[in-house]
Amino acid sequence: MTSTGALIELSPAALEFVTERHLATLTTLRADGTPHVVAVGFTWDAENGIARVITSGDSVKARNVRRGAYAAVSQVDGARWLTLEGPAEVLTEPGDVADAVQRYGRRYRTPRENPTRVVLAIRVRRALTGAQLR
Repeated sequence: MTSTGALIELSPAALEFVTERHLATLTTLRADGTPHVVAVGFTWDAENGIARVITSGDSVKARNVRRGAYAAVSQVDGARWLTLEGPAEVLTEPGDVADAVQRYGRRYRTPRENPTRVVLAIRVRRALTGAQLR
């Protein structure tokens, strides 16, 4: 994986991997500094270098990110694995939420309605992969 300026460029194999239907784990930090790891679906926006996770605004992961946390999302399928990490923020604007829901629906399925939905946006600064995705 390479970085051009602030954006991460994934290899063609890694780009294909992040479009396949796999769940991932999201790691955020609790107030005491310990990791909070949960299963999530996520989408990768290569143009802007952002990994997005949709969730309820009152979830633990959203509360953790609101404290200015760094976050990592990791996807594994056998020997193929990828981790995207960077500073994260909670987006609440209706346009941002609608865009994230649309992206999620294209990768996975249309999510159920959730009036408290927010977006966790990770501005990816580092990508780690196994050898098969380089």
